Amino acid sequence: MKIVDDRTPEQKQTHSAIIAMTDSFLSGWGEAEGGVSYAGWACKPEHVEKVERWVRSRSDAKRVREVAGNWRPRGTGHTHIYVVGDNHSALK
Repeated sequence: MKIVDDRTPEQKQTHSAIIAMTDSFLSGWGEAEGGVSYAGWACKPEHVEKVERWVRSRSDAKRVREVAGNWRPRGTGHTHIYVVGDNHSALK
């Protein structure tokens, strides 16, 4: 599993909640060829509800769930963890 985590060491402390999803569009090809594509949005704990609602609204989102801040899926595929900054559309 290839994992890309955009958080800085400091953000791993402040953005400790991750809302994860299985990406139905990107699974099986590209970076996730032969496997599953996961995406996660790391956010501050107080933003979990808003970020989860935003992720659930995505048409490519399957199996939306909150996972631990040290989330590391196994198997074949690709995982990308994005950071929800103060100006992210999920918080508007």
